[in-house]
Amino acid sequence: MADKSTSLKRLQISNFKLNSLLEITNAINENLSVEDLLKRYKKILTEELEIGKVIIFKLNENVWDCIINAGFPESLTESFNPGVQLLSFTEITFISADPNRFSEEVDIIIPVNHKEKPVAYVLIGDVDEESDGISPIIKHLRFIQTLSNIIIVAIENIRLYNQSLLQVAMKREMELASKMQTMLIPSHSKLPWNNNIHFKAFYHPHYDVGGDYYDVIELSKDELGFCIADVSGKGISAAILMSNFQANLRALFIQGVQLETLVKLLNERVLNSANGEKFITLFIARYNFVTNDLEFINAGHNPPLLYDLQKSKLSLLESGCVGMGMLDEIPVINKESLKITGPTKLLLYTDGLVELIQGDDVGYGYKFIVNEISDTLPIEHNLKEIITLQKIETGNPAIFDDISILGIELFFENS
Repeated sequence: MADKSTSLKRLQISNFKLNSLLEITNAINENLSVEDLLKRYKKILTEELEIGKVIIFKLNENVWDCIINAGFPESLTESFNPGVQLLSFTEITFISADPNRFSEEVDIIIPVNHKEKPVAYVLIGDVDEESDGISPIIKHLRFIQTLSNIIIVAIENIRLYNQSLLQVAMKREMELASKMQTMLIPSHSKLPWNNNIHFKAFYHPHYDVGGDYYDVIELSKDELGFCIADVSGKGISAAILMSNFQANLRALFIQGVQLETLVKLLNERVLNSANGEKFITLFIARYNFVTNDLEFINAGHNPPLLYDLQKSKLSLLESGCVGMGMLDEIPVINKESLKITGPTKLLLYTDGLVELIQGDDVGYGYKFIVNEISDTLPIEHNLKEIITLQKIETGNPAIFDDISILGIELFFENS
């Protein structure tokens, strides 16, 4: 009778284990939530196997979280550091009380690996012996290990799947943001190209979206405004600030407005938008086709290059003030005016271009563009040479910032 009773008991235990594994597997296949999976796991251990104390630490985004605590004091989870105290355990381990390492309530440690890396640890306490001297927990330890592995790996797969969905959603959002930002940058077909002036531009964000901006605005039939700007930093925050800046500049840069007034207003808008966390460098100018007057303000931006073809003379357009958003109120704004007397080329650019490094020469980018513009070739050719020779579109490893270039060529009827 004893043998029959023992066999029946073993059969019942085997059926229980198989049914439990089937229940958990079905729950996973039904795409139940992590919370529901943990509830079922906890019920099997605490109610069916009558384990008094169980705790699970799981690694989530490089942080160890306690996802189950049944029976252990909260002080244990608060004081425990799995990343320090558990990583040395690579297999099921029975431990003795060590006050310098563990609570005396912890008896067994079960590591759970995923793709050969530890992702969780199951800690069990209250391992009481039966009359025959063997704890029921020890009897079922391999089952507990198997069940723990199934649950933890399922939870980890859910996390990775949700992470991949989030990445796909973020990628779509970034693609949309990139398309919208591109719409704010004037296309080549919209840049002026006539007998008086040629514009050629290039825009290369370091990420999908960037913090660079250039624009050309027709103020009247005889007058044209243009600018180039760069937000401190890169990425989505810089792109949002620049989009806001573009809207403000377009609204404020109208015929008759003084450049000094415009810069003051833009500084106020940037301060309100960035709260002092970012700033914008800006070069802004106005050109009159009748008087041939060029007036400009350089607000902390890389000085554009102006090349007089008749005199073979290169000038830097530096006069101006500090960048937008650097100070609550700009103390001094210096506007400069130039009379264009002959065919002239202008090259505006952001610092991503001049910060290109080749070898040990950090200033290579600046020297390069000076050499490129100092000739009689069309501005369109100069831009193509810069882009091609600096390998900007083909993967120059030295590029670590957004790059924007705006080339301008001014003509005269007798030139």
